[in-house]
Amino acid sequence: MASLELTERERNVLEAVVRSYVETAEPAGSRTIAKRFGLGVSPATIRNTMADLEEKGFLYHPHTSAGRIPTDKAYRLYVDALIRVQPLTVRDRDRLAEQIGGGGSAIESILRRAAQSLGVLSQELGVALGPRLDQAVLQKLELVRLSSEKMILVLTLAGGGVRTIFIEIRGEIADDAIAEVQRVLNERLGGLSLAEVRTTLGARLRDVAPGGGASELLNIFLQEGEQLFDVAGVRGEDAVVLGQASVLAEKPEFATGESMKRLIALTETRTHLAEVLRGRASVPGVSITIGDEHGSQLLGGLTLVTAEYRAGGLTGVIGVIGPTRMPYEKVISLVTHTSSLVTDLLG
Repeated sequence: MASLELTERERNVLEAVVRSYVETAEPAGSRTIAKRFGLGVSPATIRNTMADLEEKGFLYHPHTSAGRIPTDKAYRLYVDALIRVQPLTVRDRDRLAEQIGGGGSAIESILRRAAQSLGVLSQELGVALGPRLDQAVLQKLELVRLSSEKMILVLTLAGGGVRTIFIEIRGEIADDAIAEVQRVLNERLGGLSLAEVRTTLGARLRDVAPGGGASELLNIFLQEGEQLFDVAGVRGEDAVVLGQASVLAEKPEFATGESMKRLIALTETRTHLAEVLRGRASVPGVSITIGDEHGSQLLGGLTLVTAEYRAGGLTGVIGVIGPTRMPYEKVISLVTHTSSLVTDLLG
């Protein structure tokens, strides 16, 4: 463990440098650390200790400054061994409960409010990932005519999720035929997971023999059912919900054009972000990855703090994205509490 590399004095100085840099966004000098943190040693001793920490890869030294800045390695040690997580204030708890709990009860609506509220309170970019729906239970379905050639299949899932699928039909189908197929589908498929629907659809509908237009419409489900019900893995961009990116744009880390371009690419093309978040959906507790740990150019220089939430038997992810210079103590508490609130609302 990295903390075993360090003496007690080195750990104290490193913690002070991290806290100072997170609060000020300015490289920390030895005199500043001595004055602010009362470590009981002289600025000269702190300066020597900071030099030792730089040699070990925990700090680096910008050419334009006498101070030092934490590396990804420093933030990792800080999060793993030095941090003292702050309990949420009553005010923050009340604000989260009011903002997330007030509104519609559908999963998408709750996640949108959660990502927005979490971003505002943390001053980072709130992010949420909808649950993978393979095991979502179909409560009911509805067929809605759009035109003589198009219909909508509306799936209502346990836990409040709704998915809409377009269906192309061949020729006019009478309203009573549509109603008959809807009845049959609800009778045969209701209460099944979407995975079960896809794998057993043919067997469950094979002995149904309605007449006329109902037979033609039912044949569409028999021939295309596996594709029609393949909504279980909204795995890409539409599965990711983001708060306001403007809170990150105001941070000094995004003052350069290159860093802003990466932020825009990350928020506008969300498939990669969805893949990263999906890998954290079954990780208990808080998950934190920092900078180069992501192995991704788009996420370089960023920290991702997430926690799992549950919606019945399904799981998803809620958290924040921000620069590695992040107030981890507060963010961890906010993410943990928000995931519990979302689980309670979806339970």
